[in-house]
Amino acid sequence: MDLAFTAAEEQFRDDVRQFLRTHLTDDLRAAGDLATSVYADHDASLRWQAILHERGWAAPAWPVQWGGCDWTVAQHYIFARESVVAGAPFLSPMGLRMVAHAIIRFGTEEQKNFFLPGILDGSVFFCQGYSEPESGSDLASLSMRAETDGDDLVLTGSKIWTTHAREANWMFALVRTSTSERKQQGITFVLLEMTAPGIEIRPLVMASGEEVQNVVFFDAVRVPIANVLGEIDDGWTVAKYLLEFERGGGAAAPWLQVSLDRLAEQAEHVPGRDARPLAEDDDFRLGLAELRARVDVLEILEHRSLAVLAEGGNPGPAASMLKILGTELSQAITEFIYLSAGPRGRIYQPHVTRPGGPVVDHLVPPDGAHSGELWQAVAPLRYFNDRAGSIYAGSNEIQRNILAKTVLGL
Repeated sequence: MDLAFTAAEEQFRDDVRQFLRTHLTDDLRAAGDLATSVYADHDASLRWQAILHERGWAAPAWPVQWGGCDWTVAQHYIFARESVVAGAPFLSPMGLRMVAHAIIRFGTEEQKNFFLPGILDGSVFFCQGYSEPESGSDLASLSMRAETDGDDLVLTGSKIWTTHAREANWMFALVRTSTSERKQQGITFVLLEMTAPGIEIRPLVMASGEEVQNVVFFDAVRVPIANVLGEIDDGWTVAKYLLEFERGGGAAAPWLQVSLDRLAEQAEHVPGRDARPLAEDDDFRLGLAELRARVDVLEILEHRSLAVLAEGGNPGPAASMLKILGTELSQAITEFIYLSAGPRGRIYQPHVTRPGGPVVDHLVPPDGAHSGELWQAVAPLRYFNDRAGSIYAGSNEIQRNILAKTVLGL
């Protein structure tokens, strides 16, 4: 693999940098720099998506006919890295990086023509209805019922850990339409409006103090059968396809590289042991070097996955591998940054961040003051958020099982 940029790619990088300098306002940069997870401040994220959509860059991984970009793998990487370096807020992945690919693959022409333009411009904002109180990693055991009544499905049950359910106007969900010996059968993939009568949303408070995730209750909620994606009782096929994009359709390496670069700069000004700068501490330098090496490996593997996507394919079992490596490495890095923050990073200071939802149960100082440098105040909150990384999108134990079956034949 040739990792050197061509002259055309270097020109593209310069164009991206100029675009970011021109369009990223101080407020948008703050939303990116002070986010505690992949979910940035909701309003800022939508504003940035509108700017990217106008430029034609909101969904570069989509097929060109639906608004994607005819980019090389290197261009995808350049755009991702330069966006992180510039402090751009992340866009919500639910629509752009996840369900859109399933709609493109399994949707009717009517569904494509309605949902895809709305996802691009942000007017259609999706949340995900997968997990249930008794169905987490074992997703196929879900029990939320959907009974056929004329031209509708009538939904009764609940979903949990639903990110941005209060902000979303649409949900993609898995529901049980029949039962059989194999629990993967009888599941249907539906697209439903969050304003439908019978839906109740209750927020959950995360360890970081944010209200980003929710429990959603369904009491005889009617959904048109026309909103089924794929075939009734065959939603597991759609879900598996979508999960490959959720697990391995992005690039985590640029964000992790930039996080380590910034920590290296910050360590020059933070005292470590013996009153020397942290950057001169041998244990710190060794830990930083080890993490950089692991990120370099992840970057190459993600390049391979992006190459498959660029050719119109899907990641396949490699998605499970990338999900394991990416989330466990991210957890190692956020823990390393948290430990590097020292005593000032032990104080609960969520008021200095720009998270993906409201923050509750804390006292905000009248002047918004915080203890330590800003990165030290944010470090523990990112650490708390990242603990969920090895669970969401299918726990890493499940991913290892998938690899054992599909790759090793066990």
